[in-house]
Amino acid sequence: MRAYRAKVVEPIHLPDRDEREANIEEAGYNVFNLDSEDVFIDLLTDSGTGTMSDEQWAAMMRGDEAYAGSDSFKRLQESVADVMGFENIVPAHQGRGAENVLYGVLVSEGDYVPNNTHFDTTRAHVVNNGGQPVDCPVDVAPDDPFQGNLDPEKVRELADEVGAENIPALVVTITNNSMAGQPVSVQNLRDAREVADEIDATFVIDACRFAENAYFVQQREAEFEGSSVAAIAREELSYADAIVMSGKKDALSNIGGFVGVRDDELFEHAKQRGILYEGFSTYGGLSGRDLEAMAVGLREAVTQPYIESRVEQVAELGDLLLDADVPIYAPTGGHAVYVKAEEFLPNIPREQFPGQVLVGELYREGGVRAVELGEFAFPGEDRPQLVRLCLPRRTYFREHLEHIAETFEKVGERRDELSGLEIVWEPPMEELRHFSAKLEPVE
Repeated sequence: MRAYRAKVVEPIHLPDRDEREANIEEAGYNVFNLDSEDVFIDLLTDSGTGTMSDEQWAAMMRGDEAYAGSDSFKRLQESVADVMGFENIVPAHQGRGAENVLYGVLVSEGDYVPNNTHFDTTRAHVVNNGGQPVDCPVDVAPDDPFQGNLDPEKVRELADEVGAENIPALVVTITNNSMAGQPVSVQNLRDAREVADEIDATFVIDACRFAENAYFVQQREAEFEGSSVAAIAREELSYADAIVMSGKKDALSNIGGFVGVRDDELFEHAKQRGILYEGFSTYGGLSGRDLEAMAVGLREAVTQPYIESRVEQVAELGDLLLDADVPIYAPTGGHAVYVKAEEFLPNIPREQFPGQVLVGELYREGGVRAVELGEFAFPGEDRPQLVRLCLPRRTYFREHLEHIAETFEKVGERRDELSGLEIVWEPPMEELRHFSAKLEPVE
């Protein structure tokens, strides 16, 4: 049962099929180029797209917009310290701003950065600073409860190969977005802490979905059975030297982010870089209102009623898709359902982007916007061809989920008629091409 009720509603509109056909063609078969008003159900991302609570809206009214020494910043500091265990924070306008602040300090030309699996902007920031991102996911069985884990032995092998002195940071992303939103165990974070100490690397946790990860730990890791999500959240983050946070995920706000740092020297470097790129260190590119929304949202995110309804809604969508014979990555993660595009569209070869074809057809058929996480988003990498259906927090209801499943069924009925896509324009930085590249059907 949902742990909330609606206080404000927004009308949404499903354009007719001819409009949708024209829209997707004009967008270059890239749904990032669609206008929001032309989308019926938007599953592009859960980043900043959720519904804030009445408590968050109330807190925004007291936003202190002072350039320096804002009371709103102090309340965010207190919230981060209480919920996440970090006293020193550098605010940023969103998660990728926080990545720029931290990785711009940590990573230099010729460095290597292992991660359980890099997501797009993390990978791009490492590359932009002259580093080499290296994915080190654990090899898992289908029934493994923590399929997002890091493989510490792969990190040790990398250190032996390139030299530990060339690995300034070890990153673990919780939950593991690129691996179908799968969770990471607390024991795995302890193991990551151990190997980071062995190679003298800064241990960073990408904590964007730390509360969702904590819920999975509560449900699946025997040591934490009966523990509160709030207590688990502090435990899992306690092993990190630094965290990168997008407030648009598990701080339940529409904008914002921050870096949390324990080491005083690293904190000072990050703070100065934050001033250069984001704004003064007590606002970081955000209004006081935004700081207030994050401060409240962090506390709400670790409450049992909220997090249980959040994760279970994702599972609900997964069940509806399974009932419709849609191949999904199972078990479902905490923020999204991932569809196996190559299985759904077996006639489309990998080099013709089966995931992107499916994304376009979901819009064409039902006005549903999803995102491809395969060859188009991660070119040249040996990854499964996935389509992510990302549920905004506290936004959609059962009827919307049923429409999504029905849309898949309709696309499936004409899958043999579909052709692949080819890129006709892309930006210079390949790691970010999926945000703006344009495609057209293969002749």
